[in-house]
Amino acid sequence: MPEMPEVQGLVDYLRSKLLPPDAPAMAIDDVEVLSFPVLKTAAVPLEELYTGPVSDVERRGKFLVITAGGVHLVMHLAKAGWLRWSDALKPGRLRPGRGAMALRVRFAAEDGSAQPGFDLTEAGTRKSLAVYVVRDLADVPGIARLGPEALDVDPAAFAELVASHHGQIKGLLRDQAVIAGIGNAYSDEILHAAHLSPFAIGAKLGPAEVQRLFEAMGAVLESAIENAAGRPAAELKDSKRQAMRVHARTGEPCPVCGDTVREVAFADSSLQYCPTCQTGGKLLADRRMSRLLK
Repeated sequence: MPEMPEVQGLVDYLRSKLLPPDAPAMAIDDVEVLSFPVLKTAAVPLEELYTGPVSDVERRGKFLVITAGGVHLVMHLAKAGWLRWSDALKPGRLRPGRGAMALRVRFAAEDGSAQPGFDLTEAGTRKSLAVYVVRDLADVPGIARLGPEALDVDPAAFAELVASHHGQIKGLLRDQAVIAGIGNAYSDEILHAAHLSPFAIGAKLGPAEVQRLFEAMGAVLESAIENAAGRPAAELKDSKRQAMRVHARTGEPCPVCGDTVREVAFADSSLQYCPTCQTGGKLLADRRMSRLLK
């Protein structure tokens, strides 16, 4: 799943294409909806995106936002969505179908050459990718519910959030209404860096543990953003995978202590952790209602 660092990488890449410092901003020429369920709004016509050049590309949590003609094209890539840029899309409109293609956005080419643009694709059969066209970002339910950005939270506010959370700390890190931008992968990485069990209860953490968690959150996310900076969209997913220390590394040695990275599987996701670094050597039960084995 693309999380805050990858979405920020996409934002930076699209800004370089759509808002070049030495050329006029690009304008949206056409939006093709190829999977009708992907478009979640109907009040604002797609054609309003064509009335002016792109004026901004930004990120809100894990949402990617392109503003043109005073209207926002908002995209949430969900678990299996991705953005694929092309400097020269093939001419002609595509036929809607059941494949991975969900949306195509074409930009005007001033010299009559092939049009640049991007495709939104989604792998698998569980379709969660979402696109909104709105005049006000608050009209997107997921944005309206967002908590503060992970890197904007100060230590005192973070400590309050943790102290008031009586569930597992991994759930707090992933709750977009509490802290925006962190998903399954980076929550695993942050907890590993903080030497905390994913099943630790937030309200039971001591001050030193909360401080470690706060510092780990900043360090992991800042490193990931730096890793994504300047990379083409096509390279972002691979660079994320390569940088992971425990997430999706089940069975491999922990890069810190050498212990074997373990996994807890759920119905539609899984988490990875290092027993030596995070749980005092104890293994977490691999079932949906997991707890430390006794």
